[in-house]
Amino acid sequence: MRKFLILTADDFGLHAAINEAVEQASLTGVLTSASLMVGAPASPDAVRRARALPGLRVGLHIVLADGWPVLPQRQIPALVDREGRFPDRMLVEGLRYFALRRTRRQLAAEIRAQFEAFAATGLPLDHVNAHKHFHLHPTLLGMILRIGRDFGLNAMRLPREPPVAAPDGGLAAGASAMLMGPWLMLMRRRLRALGIAHTDQVFGIAASGSLDEPVLLRILAKLPPGTTEIYFHPAVRTAAPITASMSQYRHADEFAALLSSRVREAIAASGAACGGYADMLRARGQSSQR
Repeated sequence: MRKFLILTADDFGLHAAINEAVEQASLTGVLTSASLMVGAPASPDAVRRARALPGLRVGLHIVLADGWPVLPQRQIPALVDREGRFPDRMLVEGLRYFALRRTRRQLAAEIRAQFEAFAATGLPLDHVNAHKHFHLHPTLLGMILRIGRDFGLNAMRLPREPPVAAPDGGLAAGASAMLMGPWLMLMRRRLRALGIAHTDQVFGIAASGSLDEPVLLRILAKLPPGTTEIYFHPAVRTAAPITASMSQYRHADEFAALLSSRVREAIAASGAACGGYADMLRARGQSSQR
């Protein structure tokens, strides 16, 4: 199998420092893709920058935990806290999303509103994923797939990470794969049944927030065949954590990795073609015609 590589910045729109990093890494680095939080505070700035970056593929980063919704609090009271934010309690909220019909109705409304907000930007929808990979939740995945069909959803991140080149020697990735294995199998089956394209493997889970140049070079040296997505949380240096949940993230180190000449050389040496999901689909189509 030919190697295809997607290098994605998540949380596009969360903070101006992230948006600036995405812009610079797309123009002068190796970044090919970004996932947009349409309800985040710096989303308008992100959209403005993305419109001026024709080489950057942009997808929808659906937020249903630890972030801001699109709908006002009064329309989704079962989903948000007193500040109008989604709480960062994925296990508890995941059980509620599965069990409570009223909550599911509000979820469906919010998911549709986020797809509508992305469509309103005029940007082509390259892919869809969810903040903190909450789209692994079977109930949320079903809603996203059903609603996404109305907006041209045709590609999604499958967060399956091989235990390769992780900072701890692969222990975290291996443990994650074991715990998430049944959900990943179910997700892959549902995506294939609907003809939704997905990656063969993903890197960025075990090294989340610390995917610096040495880690990235180790991944690229062992890049598997097929389609690989490596996702980052880059930002230019800031004086305070972007969010409380990212207090230990080394955003500037990840940003530097995307600008590294050594990384660019390693990608070339791997023989991988690069782009976004749309480019992956185009490459697959051309390959099937040969």
